[in-house]
Parts: sequence; structure tokens; C-alpha cells
Amino acid sequence: MANVILTSQQLETLVPRRYQEEVFTRAQKGNIIAALNTGSGKTLISLLLIKWTIAKEQSKGKVIIFLVPKVTLVEQQSNYIDTNTPDSIRVMKLHGALDVDLSDRAGWKKRFEEHEVFVMTAQIFLNILTHSVWSIDKVSLMIFDECHHARKNHPYNGIMREYFHVPSSRRPKIFGMTASPIWNVKDPGGSLATLEQHMDAKVIGVRDHIEELVDHSPKPIEVIEEYPLPPEEYAYPFPTIYLCLQIFEKTLWDQLEIPWSKIEMRYFSTLYNLGPYCASLFLYLEIQHHLTNLFAEYQKYLYPVDGDMVVDIPSSTPAKRIPLEIFDIDDIVSDFRSFFSSDDCPAQIPIPIPLAWCSPKVESLVKVLLKYSSPTFQGIIFVEQRQVASTLGRLLEAVPELQGTIRCAHLVGQGVNSEGVSKHSDRYQGDAVKLFRDKEINILIATSVAEEGLDFPASRIACDLVVRFDPLQHLVGYVQSRGRARNKASTFIIMIQKDDLAQLTRYKALQEGEPEINRAYQTRHLNTDDDLDDDDDDMNDLVDLAERERYVVPSTGAILSYDNAINLIHHLCALIPRDAFTPPHQPTFTGYFQSTMRLPPSLPLPPRHLSYLGPPKRSKKEARRAVAFCAVKRLCKLDVFDDYLLPISSQAHEADKQRVTHVRNVPAIMTVSVRDPWCMGSKLWIHPIFIDGCQVAGLVTGTKLPPVDVLAASSHVRSGMAELLVFHEDVEFEERKIMHDFTKLGIWYRITSSPFVSATSLFLIPLTSDNQPDFHTMTRLVDNPWGQGDWDSITEDDYDRRIVMSTYERGRTYLLRKIRDDLSPMSVPPRGSLQAAFPTYQEYFVNKWTRKNRKAIVPVGGPLLEAAIHPKSHLGSYSLYPINADTIATPSNAEVRLLPQGCTRLIDLSFNLCRAFEALPVICRRFTDVYRVQCGRFELGLPLITENLLIEAFTLPSSKPSCNNQRMETLGDAVLQICTTVHLLNAYPNRHEGQLSELRSQLVSNNYLLARAKDVGLEHFLTSEVETVYKWRYALLDDGNDEGPRDPPKRYAEREFPRRSLQDCMEAVLAASFLTGGISMALETGTALGLAFGGPHPWWRRYPPSAPPTAVSALFEGLETSLGYKFHHSHLILEAVTHPSFSSSSGGPSYQRLEFLGDALLDLVVIKYLYDKFPSATSHELAYPRTRTICAQTLAHVAVKRLGLHNIMLVNCPSLTMAINGYVPMLRAASSEEIVNQGWKYDPPKALSDVFESVMGAIFVDTGYDYDKTASVVEYVMEDVLSVLSPSLTKDPVSDLLEWAGKAGCRKVVFGKEAKSTGKFQTEGVTVSVHGNIVVGPIFSTSLPVAKYAAAERAMAMLKDGETDKSLAHLCDCGKHMETDNTGPASVEDGAKLNNVFDEELDAEDAAEVDRIMTTDIS
Repeated sequence: MANVILTSQQLETLVPRRYQEEVFTRAQKGNIIAALNTGSGKTLISLLLIKWTIAKEQSKGKVIIFLVPKVTLVEQQSNYIDTNTPDSIRVMKLHGALDVDLSDRAGWKKRFEEHEVFVMTAQIFLNILTHSVWSIDKVSLMIFDECHHARKNHPYNGIMREYFHVPSSRRPKIFGMTASPIWNVKDPGGSLATLEQHMDAKVIGVRDHIEELVDHSPKPIEVIEEYPLPPEEYAYPFPTIYLCLQIFEKTLWDQLEIPWSKIEMRYFSTLYNLGPYCASLFLYLEIQHHLTNLFAEYQKYLYPVDGDMVVDIPSSTPAKRIPLEIFDIDDIVSDFRSFFSSDDCPAQIPIPIPLAWCSPKVESLVKVLLKYSSPTFQGIIFVEQRQVASTLGRLLEAVPELQGTIRCAHLVGQGVNSEGVSKHSDRYQGDAVKLFRDKEINILIATSVAEEGLDFPASRIACDLVVRFDPLQHLVGYVQSRGRARNKASTFIIMIQKDDLAQLTRYKALQEGEPEINRAYQTRHLNTDDDLDDDDDDMNDLVDLAERERYVVPSTGAILSYDNAINLIHHLCALIPRDAFTPPHQPTFTGYFQSTMRLPPSLPLPPRHLSYLGPPKRSKKEARRAVAFCAVKRLCKLDVFDDYLLPISSQAHEADKQRVTHVRNVPAIMTVSVRDPWCMGSKLWIHPIFIDGCQVAGLVTGTKLPPVDVLAASSHVRSGMAELLVFHEDVEFEERKIMHDFTKLGIWYRITSSPFVSATSLFLIPLTSDNQPDFHTMTRLVDNPWGQGDWDSITEDDYDRRIVMSTYERGRTYLLRKIRDDLSPMSVPPRGSLQAAFPTYQEYFVNKWTRKNRKAIVPVGGPLLEAAIHPKSHLGSYSLYPINADTIATPSNAEVRLLPQGCTRLIDLSFNLCRAFEALPVICRRFTDVYRVQCGRFELGLPLITENLLIEAFTLPSSKPSCNNQRMETLGDAVLQICTTVHLLNAYPNRHEGQLSELRSQLVSNNYLLARAKDVGLEHFLTSEVETVYKWRYALLDDGNDEGPRDPPKRYAEREFPRRSLQDCMEAVLAASFLTGGISMALETGTALGLAFGGPHPWWRRYPPSAPPTAVSALFEGLETSLGYKFHHSHLILEAVTHPSFSSSSGGPSYQRLEFLGDALLDLVVIKYLYDKFPSATSHELAYPRTRTICAQTLAHVAVKRLGLHNIMLVNCPSLTMAINGYVPMLRAASSEEIVNQGWKYDPPKALSDVFESVMGAIFVDTGYDYDKTASVVEYVMEDVLSVLSPSLTKDPVSDLLEWAGKAGCRKVVFGKEAKSTGKFQTEGVTVSVHGNIVVGPIFSTSLPVAKYAAAERAMAMLKDGETDKSLAHLCDCGKHMETDNTGPASVEDGAKLNNVFDEELDAEDAAEVDRIMTTDIS
């Protein structure tokens, strides 16, 4: 069925003109290129096409791609489409400046689902296709703005090459827009044919409504403005800045890395074009720009000479020698400052510029501007070079003849151009195009960036004048620049040098040939059999294009082509980690028509995979593309690139090779059904309960529970084997009700503050000698819930064993201590007693218990009872380990009172049953914990982890038991790191440290752990309940008094806890398994939980040695002695001491991959040492000493002082060697205590800590990944450092200062940066201020973090000194404000109160983040 063609009137849109409707109608029928003049409304046609396409049924699930060649057009076109379409059409804009992450596949999927139209640069879409983020068959319409660029290797052409690989039935519609479809005026037919072939579309013009088109896209008046040749000499002040700078040798400029030759070439070009002042202005700005950068680079090696404000430490960064001539250059530039730059506005020329200092060409331009200027005048001047645009823009405002008339800004391309010429700014800040549209400026001086596509509507902007300042080079430039003049009265001026016949002839040819060229495409539809030869520009590489290969990754559809191969190689190399002493990693190409490419040796590849020879080609560029294509294809097979052709993926499932659940929609607080054994079913089970060996009761519930034992305060409680409870058939309901009522009464008496109405999910009952329910005993209590008054059976044996209750104090129970036959209600209270205010005890009790509507009746006869208040059981949790056990309140320390026997009732609950009910919360908690652990172990497939350890791992901090998973989570984080690291290191042998680090960060991230926890259902086994006497937790799910059987029983309970709990529990379970069975059990556990550990098998079996043992060089014998370990494989220790600078020059692997392994190894060894040594330390108390132990300063200290690694490191970088040698004496002299407590004072080269980590990693590999053996070596080497660690380790000065000030109530302690000049240099130091008053600083150092710590240390001393005006008491008034202003921010003390509400400690990840913030550079 043919598509229904809609007219534009049927679409909700702007009203199109008839010629636009004509083109739109033809676009509906097929792929076309609309060749229409600038300003004729091509974008409106594309808008009509967008709406029409979206309305089509076959467009569902597809998107529309609007492609532009330049970033500036992304903003313009996306705003136009977004403004003129309904809200239902969602538009997204994309370009490089928006930091597009192509590895975020979930994010891209969401973008494509939530938007219908994408406006982007062509390169972005080509990258999307390359990495299979989206595919062309999921696009319904592709619009190409300025589509004449679809030639050679432009991204437009790359996109269309992929388009042709899609079956024709699945291809999107193509709509191209251009005002210049022809590049080659000598062969217009060939140019059109090439464009049509590349775009799979026909070039069309308007046929039926040409008059209307001409009327709405008028051409400006074209005028030739001739100017004379520039003179040989100018009347310009001598000497010029150029002559002054010529005294310096070229070698100096090269040493300073200033591209003098290119600057000089542009200087002469500007001199010829604009005259001596603009040429000198350009030179001044350019040299000043380079000097500013040089001084900024050198200033980190210098600081002011004020010794008191300097922390003098050796630099850990490579120092550069500062050529003294740089000061001479700066002096010369400074001498000319008053000539080129105003102090008030550096971008403004400070003096009037006479035309005698300008070229004749500029004089002619000034005359043109004067001639056409008016109060509403606006114009554009097109130039070829960016330095011409920037200097001309400054000059025109300084010409006296134009002052008050001209307001200029310039528009050039993004960034610094390829020749190193900087992008200068003008006096008007902001977007030049917006300034022009808003008429803040009236002259826009632009390079070719403004020729294409930038829209200046004639209805809003009266662009009266367009000047082509530099010669026209081609038809596209002529048509596009002229098209910016859209008013009927506009003028297009072409500036041509007098007597320049070649330039005049070229212009005439373009002017006269344009109508003929237009006819070529306007009548194109009549000549369907024209020769389709390509234009001359593409003829040279036709054979090469025909020979090009293309590779599609089968699993993902990612595309490798000649167009993207070199970019992929450069991206891979840019990600290789390097320190300040290692140059950037780049591939090298040699050869011309057959290229050889060598990859950086830092890539962990065998030598044969570091060098590639490409096939012969017909150009040097094509040869490079070919060899890069071959290399990437091979690297894909080596797994250096993933299946999406990305060297690094940000998606965990791509690193894990498993599907990962998306957790974006998991709420912060989850409602979860957790396993819970407490239920009532048709079958009930009796579990005998023993306290200190004596059977005291039976616990009945609908789940057969395993035997448990638990320490409840000072008593040992255990349960026996469960037995099925057999009811008498006719009275089952009555028996259940008796047990239910009895249990509720016992809970009320001994646990809760008040009775509860819900049906209980368990019964605690007395048992007969044959372990059956003692219904007789239960009935006595149920029949007398308020007690009974028969005191005849009470003997002294019942003292301290029977509970009583006052008839006027319902709910409060007492423990009977003694019957006082010597006292009666009518006795006189002794003097000084509580009752002494009344004549008798009877009157005291009447007064005490009488209420407004009820008078108490107290018999005058009978004895008084001596009774102790029997507090409710406070046992809600228990200790997994016999540490700091709680004690049950005993009568000896309870308050004793006198009660009249006539108002007191005996509760028929035996001493043993009282003990049973008091221990019931602990018993239930233990049963719950064991039940969840056993369910979790079975359902998750976990190995036999020690029961108590697994209970601890499953227990959340919010439940506030004596043991929760916070400490374990800290240890488990390190277990997760090492298991993931070993797997990645072996699974990806050809990936460098940067790639491995990114993969590891994904596989240990909170989102990944949360996803895996959700996948296995870990949340169903976690314990979050808080035991409380105010509410009985063990009740049936729904309210009511239905105690009948429920089948099937519901063995779960609804709970709420934070989703973060799942991530922490994953790590805690790993720690529990590691503590039970070491790394082997941790691997089994991680595999069961779905983590990327490479499987459950032990490492020694999985990763056998790859090479036979080899003898170690004599160079390393001393190291082996210091380590107490003898290597079996010499290549490992050689790799471990090889710095990247050495491997880059000599080949072979560097230490980076082993460092990656050693980093994770040290983390686990240190945290396990702390975990064992300090069993009562919190997670935060463990995290801080760990951070101090594995920081760069501490490891460098051990590397130098204990192992002497600086003597055997293989380094090929003199500046690194000098930096290391500068630090060695300091590290040797420092003690372990100084390094751990004051490590902030040191900033050694990172290479020292890196090589220590790599040596430890090498030992780990050499032992066959024997963790225990390696850990013993690490602890031996680091014993001096480990011995000084403690949970109360001294904090760094920054943390210490902020915490101390916070406790004092001050919220206004601020670290800042302040610059200080030293000659030509600006050096930044650190200040500390309180309430805006600088207390210390600026403090300077070669290391800004060291300066920050030093400033904090000095500030602390000054703020504590109450004798000075810089004391905290003198400067801070926060306390006064807190007293009077209750609406202000909470104080530190307030925060402490809030913390008590959420009594969770910092976990390892939080503590590390706090440490990172505290040690972050203040910039």
C-alpha cells in the first residue's frame, strides 16, 4: 500500500509558502536534496517533514536524526525545532562539548526512548553507529544540514557509507539541505552526481513557484570595492615589537615550545592584509598568551621568599629549568602593553589608531562602513584567518573615524587552531552570535564558521551589509557568505585588490556561472541518464575507497571502518595511565604508501601485537587508516576492545559478561518480605525451652525450628528437639485459645507495657512431665488474669519467686519479698518514711489510689506485704559473643515497697515461667536469626559459613543489636576488591591498568552490588527489627483474634529498610565467608552471589604458572633478603621494578598491572590485621588507620627504608630520578610513627609507592596466589608501620581543625587560596580564615595539599591561644547566634543529637569518601 501523502495544511505548523510546500511534497515521495538559496526556509521544510514522519505508523519505535556540520548549528536548529513543535515531540541536542559517554548504554537507551528528534553533530552520530549504541534501521528520517559536505572523509560520508550497508527496505528517508550543491564549477554535472550518489538522493530545485522563491529569497546588490596595493613602508613607530623579538634565537623559542615560525608566518600575513599595527597587535597578544601559560607552568616550582610562610619539601613533580631569557621576552612585551591593551579593559585598544598605521585595504573598509552606517545598521565581515578576525575587531573600534559608530565582536571556530594560534577574546563577553542578534553589536567579523547555516532572519535583523574582506576561493564560500545578506536592500561587497586580474576573473566566473550551475540541478529531474562521474576532488582515492574493508562485531553490531580506526587507537592510548614523568602515550606511524604502526609498549601485549604493517595504498593518509583498521581488528580479538569497540565500558554487565538488573527504580527505602518463622498453621510444633539446664516452658509455633542456644544476660538458654503437637480433636479450638490467652497474659506481665490485641504468632506455655501442654496450669491463670486472693498456700519458699499485682495498679507487677505480719494498714508509719505524712498506712493508700470518680477502698485488716517492683524484661537482643553481657535486674537492687495484702492479688505464674517469658524476646530473636541464616544458606547456595558470622552479616545497624554488619562490611569491601582484581587481571591479560581499574570500579560499585543482591534475593534474609517493650513484634500479619489454623502458613513478614543495606550486606557476607574459610570460601560465596570472581575454584588451580621457574638476577638478591621471600619466576620481579618510562624506551611490560594487583592486596592485608587486632573497633575506627597505612607516603617510606626499592627501580627519566633522590633522605630519616601520624608533611613521587605495591603483587602471583603466604610477607615488611596503628590514631591537621572548631560551635572556618607575586610569577598559597578574618597564610609549598595541612596546623595553634586577637574565642560569635537565633543552622551539638537517632557508623566507603574530601586539593 502506497504511503498517504499529506499536504502541509493538514499539519499543525507554521504556514509554508508554495515553493516550500512543493519541495515538501517531493520529499514525501523520495529521498531528495533541497538546493535552495540561503534564507529561503529550508529548515521549515525539514520541520514539516519531521511532523509528517512522526505521524506515520511505521515510524513508531524509531527516531529522527537531524545532522549538522558545526557545533553552533546544534543549538540553533534544536531550538528552532523545539520551539515550533508540540510538547509531545521531544527534542534532544548532542555535541562534543556536552561530554557524551557512549559506554552508558542504559542511559542511551533511555534517551532514545524518551525523545523523538535528535539534533547532533555528524561525528557524534558516527560514533553512536560505531559503538552500536543505535543503528540506522532504527531511524525513520535523517536530515543533513549543509549536506554538500558529504564527500571524501567527512563524517556525513561515513554515516552514508553505513547507510548503504542496511537493506534498502529498512533504510530511513534522507532529506538534505544546501545552498551550494556544487563544488567543482568546471564540472557541475559531475559534482551533482557525486553528491547524489553519496547521499542516495536527488538534488532538486523549485520548478513551479520560482517567482515566489525569488521574491522571498532576494539577492543583495553586489559591489566590487577595489583597494590599492600596500606600501613598502608605513609611517609607523620604530622599533616594532617584531624587531625587538627577533634578537632571540630560534632555539630559545623551541625550548619554550613557542611555535615562532608559524607565528612569524601569520605576522607577515596580517602585516600584508591589515598593516603594521594589527600585525604588531597580533604578535603582542600571541606572545603574551604563551608567556602566561609558561609562567603558570613554572610557578609551581617557585614560591615567595618569605621563609616563615614556606613549607620547604622536595618536589614530587618533574622540575623544569626556567630559561632566564623568558624574563627578557616578558620585559619587551610589557614595554608595549600601553600600546595595545587598556588597564581597565585588556581587550580594548587604549589609544586612537590613525589609518596611516593600517593597510589600504583597511582604509577602504573604513570608507565602506562610513558609507553604509546608520543608527540601525548591522553588517558582517568575512575573513579567512582567525588572527585577522580578532585584531580587526579590536582595531575598528579604535579608528577615530568610526568611534561611536561601530561596535565589534568576532566569531571564529572552537578552541585553538591546529597551527597553535590562540583564540583571542574581544571586549564584549558572551556569545557573539547572540550579541549580534540582540543588536548589542552591529559588526560581526567572522571566519568561515559563520558562512554556513547560522540564521540571521531578515525579519529580526537588518543585515544591511556583508563584506567579503578576503578573496573568494570557491563557489560554496561565495554563495554562503552572500546568503547572510537577506534584505532586499542589502549590499554584498567583494573587496578585490586593484589590478588583481586573477581575483577579479575568479569572482566574475563564480558570479556568471552560478545561474548555469543552478539550472544544472533545477532541471536535474529531466536528465535521468546523465553521466554519474564523481568530481575531480574524489577521483584520486576511488580505487582506495573501493578496496576499503569493514568489520561488524557479530554479537553487538558495532562497526569498525577506515573512518573510525585511527580515532579508536588514539582513544585507547590516551587511557593508558601515566604519571607526571611519563610522556603521553601515542601510536607512531612510519612509511608512506604502506604504513607501519607501533603501539606504546605500556600496553600489556606481546611484542608481535604491538607492531602492525598495513596494505599498500595510494595515499599516506589512506595507508594510515588501513594499518589502524588492521590493528583495531586484531585488538578486538585480543579483547583489548570490548564487543562495542570501547576500550573502557561504564557498564558492569559488559565487564561481568552477565546480565545486570537495572536498579534505577529501586526506592531508597524498600518494603521487603523477609523470611520469618512465626506463624500459625494446622500443624504446630512444641520446642522445649531450657534455662541453665532446667526445662522451664515450651515454645509453640507453626514452623519446626532447629535447636538453638543463646546467652540471655547471665543465663544460658537453649531449645530442645521439636515435637509435633497433637490436639484433642473435639477441643482443638478451645486448647488453641487457652494457649493464646495464656501467652498474651505472660507477655503483658513480663514484657510489654500494656496488653496487646493482635493474635500472637507463637505460644509460650507450661509443659507436663511428658512435654505436653499443661492446660490445667494455663486455665488457672486465664481464669484469673488479675490474680487471685488465696494467700493460705503462700510460704517463705515463695518469697522472691512469686509475682503479685495491686488491684489499683493494673499492669505493674511486684516480686513478693516478705509477708509483714508485724504491720497492718492501721499501723503508724515510722517518722521520716514516705508515708509519715499520714496517721496510718491505710489513709496513705486511700489518698494515693483515690481518683476523681473513684474512691479507693483499703481494708483495715490483714498484714502488709513487702514487695519489690519487678521491672519488665529489657532483653531484646543478645550478644553473639560472650562480651559485655547484660544482667537481668534482680530483687536485691529493685525498689521495695509496702502493699496492703487486701488490695494485692497473686499472679498464678510460676518462677520458671516468669524466667521463660523474660527470656522470650531473646529466644525469639535467636530462633529468627538462625532460621533466616539457614534459609539464606540454602536458597542462596552459600557454603557452610559459621552460623554466628552469617547472622552478624545479615544484621543491619538499624536494628541496634550488640553485633551488626558494619565491621564486617569494612572487611568485606577489601575481600571484594582482591577477588575481583585477581579475576580481572587474568581474564583480561591484554588490558592495561587504566582499563582494569575502570572495570574493577564497575564491579565493586554500589549499583552493581545492589543489582546482584536483588538478582539473588538477598533482601529476604536480612534482620532489621528493633526489639521494644512498647510493641510485641511476634504477632500474626493481620489484626483480629482469629487463632485458627492458617494453611499454608505465611512464613514471611513485611519490613522496611534502606536499599543501601543490600550493598553493605553483600560485602559483609563475603567477610563472613573469608573469616570462616579464607579466600577459597570467599570465592565460593561470591560466585553464589553472582559476583564477578571468575568462578568458585581456588586460584592456584585456576591460574597455574605460565612459565617454568627461573633464577633471579643478582641485582635482586638483597631485595629477597629484605623481603624474607625468594622468587621463583625472575620475570615477575623484573616487571615489578620497571617504571613505564623504562618500558617505553626498552620495551617489555611495566609495573602497572602488578601495581593494580598489589593495591588490592595491601588493602585486604591491612584491614584484616586491624580487624583481628582491634575486635571492638568500629568500622570508622578501622577505616582511618587503614587509609594512613596504605597511603602513598607510608608505602614510599617502607619502599625506601625497609626494601631500598629506589636503588633497583628501572627508570629512564632523569627528572624522576632527581625527584626520588631528593626524597630518599627524608624518608630514611622519618620514623614509622612520624610517617603514620604526620604523613601529610611529605609528598614523595608516586612511583615509590607504586613500585612497592607492584612488588607485593609480584609476590602474590609468584606464590600461585597464595594469600596467606603473601600476607605474612606483607606483615613482615610493614611490621614497623603496623605496630603503631590504633583506632585512636591522630587525625590529620585539617580534620583535627574542623572537628575541634565544630565542637566549639564554629561554622565559619574556611580554607582558601591566595596568590602572591614573585617577579613575573603568580604563586598560589593556602589561607585559613575564620568569619572572613585570615588567621594564617598564605602558606606556600611545591605541593598544595602539604601547604593546606601546614596552614591547618598553624591555624589550630593560633585559634587555641586565648591571649591573641586571632583566637577562636575572639573571632567567633557562632555560639551567641545559636543562643538567640533558633532558625539558624544546627550546631555540631545539635548534629550529635540527631546522630543518636540514626546510630549507624560510617562504613568503609563513607569513611574513604570523608578522607578523600579532607585530603582533596582545595582547588
